[in-house]
Amino acid sequence: MSISDLFDSGFKKRNEDHFASIVRVAMDDGVITDDEKAFLDRLAHSLDISEGEYKNILKNYQSHPINPPTSYDSRLERLFDLARMVHVDHIQGDGEEVLLKKIGVGLGFKPDNVKYIVDKALTLVANGVDIDTFIDEMKNMNR
Repeated sequence: MSISDLFDSGFKKRNEDHFASIVRVAMDDGVITDDEKAFLDRLAHSLDISEGEYKNILKNYQSHPINPPTSYDSRLERLFDLARMVHVDHIQGDGEEVLLKKIGVGLGFKPDNVKYIVDKALTLVANGVDIDTFIDEMKNMNR
């Protein structure tokens, strides 16, 4: 096995675990709504999750470990990716924002300020900022 095979399999496994964590957050209330399902479909495609893996994760999402990002920068990077997906797909409505807030809490942001963080993230992405600017602006919003 080559090093690239190890990297690819590790990267794929991380994407699967990340996706399973998001499914777990979506299942927090015991139901995946149509809006959540549509979001998960797009996310699976973006993370290169095959249809078979997708079905397996939906069925056995609790068997995947929750690997929340350990660093604040990593949390912000994941939030950036998810906010971009919401923006690129022109997702609007309370359902997607509620799911993004749930995911924000799952990423490790505090529940009492996750609404503010998600609103700021969506605004920055709508303004077309790059990842570096996004991280800088998100870090500076608390100062």
